[in-house]
Amino acid sequence: MTETLATTPTARPRAPLNLRNVLIRYGFVTLLLGLIIFFSAMTRGFASPQSAVFVLQSVSITGILALGVTATLVVGGFDLSIGSVATTAMMASSYVMVVMGGDAVTATLACLAIGVVVGLINGVLIVYMRVPDLLATLGMMFLLVGLQRIPTEGRSIATGMSMPDGSVANGTFSPEFLALGRHRFDFFLPSLLPVSVVVLIALAVVIWFFLEHTRFGRMMYAVGSNERAAQLAGAPVNAYKIGAYVISGVFASIGGILLAARLGRGDIASGNNLLLDAVAAALIGFAVLGASKPNAFGTAIGALFVGVLLQGLTMMNAPYYTQDFVKGAVLVVALVFTFALSKRGKR
Repeated sequence: MTETLATTPTARPRAPLNLRNVLIRYGFVTLLLGLIIFFSAMTRGFASPQSAVFVLQSVSITGILALGVTATLVVGGFDLSIGSVATTAMMASSYVMVVMGGDAVTATLACLAIGVVVGLINGVLIVYMRVPDLLATLGMMFLLVGLQRIPTEGRSIATGMSMPDGSVANGTFSPEFLALGRHRFDFFLPSLLPVSVVVLIALAVVIWFFLEHTRFGRMMYAVGSNERAAQLAGAPVNAYKIGAYVISGVFASIGGILLAARLGRGDIASGNNLLLDAVAAALIGFAVLGASKPNAFGTAIGALFVGVLLQGLTMMNAPYYTQDFVKGAVLVVALVFTFALSKRGKR
């Protein structure tokens, strides 16, 4: 019974081919291609390899965080703390190296530990304390926003800064750590591929394979679709739900590590837009290829969509204060259109 339940989310009957189903399945991909064609025609250099690499780099951290959100969506949850976890990891890595004089390994392990601990706390609050996921992760978000500012009294961390006790932080970022955010691989592309993009691709493949092709991933889908049935089938529902939040925390920490390595400082305001863009990418994943469920491939496409849209608007010299409006309007129209069609198709 357990195996049958676990495979249910991926075993859907093939829908008859008609215009509505074609729009459901390919409408969002068509919209993405349309955006690329539009921006390529309206701006000079948008279709260049350099621009493509820049788009990928700009969405790499957002995409990594969105993959973590996807894991929580799979089990029927949601994580609003990912942006603050990423910023906390960025500040922690900066503090370890610049203030404490630690090395890259210590800083990286400290950040990953933060992700694990925050994920465990979120999971325990939701599973055992029965706190609704939105409230638990919202509370964690505010807690971390305040916690990351306390050691420096709200100041960003950089070499030579004055600490609250009057001392001067003379530590520096190690070259090995900075390479995580600045090194580029020379693959089969005219432009060099940043490490963050390679990390995004690797994590997307890993989480996609885990969710779609392993028993644990299928059971996570089962928990999200019918928690009671999964529990009756003998699945350790609580462990799967807590595990999803740990995955989200670790992925957010990885994003924070890459952000710190790219900036070379602990910038207190650099993660302000991470949450909204990551959530948008994860939710777009529902609409990609008519999946109607959280999935890693759709999330990656969603992150790419966000990056293409922002890069195109920037190259068209759209005022910065209109970019969020345009992005939100396009996302709302695309998602409402897709889900409205999906709902009609299920009647």
